Amino acid sequence: MRLYDAAAIMMFYATASTRAFVSAFSTPKHSRRAFIAIASTSTTARFMSADTSIDPNKYPFETVEPKWQKYWEEHQTFKTPERDPSKEKMYILDMFPYPSGAGLHVGHPEGYTASDITARYYRMKNYDILHPIGWDSFGLPAEQFAIQNNVHPEVTTKANIANFKRQLKMLGFSYDWDREIATTDVEYVKWTQWIFLKLFEKGLASQNSIPVNWCPALGTVLANEEIINGKSERGDHDVVRLPLRQWQLKITEYAERLADGLEGLNWPSGTKVSQEQWIGKSTGTTAVFELDGVDEEPIEVFTTRADTLFGVTFITLAPEHPLLSTLKVSDEVKAYVEASVNKSDMDRTKD
Repeated sequence: MRLYDAAAIMMFYATASTRAFVSAFSTPKHSRRAFIAIASTSTTARFMSADTSIDPNKYPFETVEPKWQKYWEEHQTFKTPERDPSKEKMYILDMFPYPSGAGLHVGHPEGYTASDITARYYRMKNYDILHPIGWDSFGLPAEQFAIQNNVHPEVTTKANIANFKRQLKMLGFSYDWDREIATTDVEYVKWTQWIFLKLFEKGLASQNSIPVNWCPALGTVLANEEIINGKSERGDHDVVRLPLRQWQLKITEYAERLADGLEGLNWPSGTKVSQEQWIGKSTGTTAVFELDGVDEEPIEVFTTRADTLFGVTFITLAPEHPLLSTLKVSDEVKAYVEASVNKSDMDRTKD
């Protein structure tokens, strides 16, 4: 049975300013019908349907939704059951939202509705369902919000989580709230540290000095995606490339397994290509070039075409390469280096 073969699937939406009800009906013997209602702050729901027999003023959002949401909570309708080995199981995990001070935006329920429909569908098929929710509450936004409002981040983060939880419960999603976690919980952080120690013990975590996107105004390192035209996405501050000592995880140790694991996955081609690029698996060799008259370490170059090495006429160094500081270069090269250090890897690729 396919997802759309369910006899009936029902979802309720509600926020402070908009409310919506969606019901989809489809069986092999009936054509699919959909009723979508969207109401503004008024109490009247207006239905859009080909069925003119439906009274557009009869669905009472304000009584029906709170009634059943209260029932679900009191009876723990969506609590994860004790595992029954005779049943099939399914783990349906949403991407945890970051609990900002602004509350939910329309993109949150858009994604969560799809996964919630899936969870309800498989419950009706008598699967053991684990459908939890949590909060991705660590990070730069939480720190900056606390700094701007002169409040400890623990206080603002807990208040934001409470607001998000209130809003998500109004939407009527079938989460097991007993499984709720936040990435700022001490018990959660404890296990992330435990995982790091295990990686360290296996030699998969090490320190190294590598170029990073440093934002002096924010006092932190930024990901490439957090930089727009050499400025921080948050605050529009200058970003520079600096070599900083930091921890690295040796993902390359698993490049082969990660790349092989993409085979056979029923994912969109664009997603698979992005994963392949992120894994960055490349087969080749490292060549060592010694420099005449330069008392420095030789230059190591990775190439996938060792057969072309005999035709090498020059070597290009990265703007951050330590050898540059020992060489005499033109003002034009100096200007290029200075401009490049303020660009992310993605921006350099575009250039």
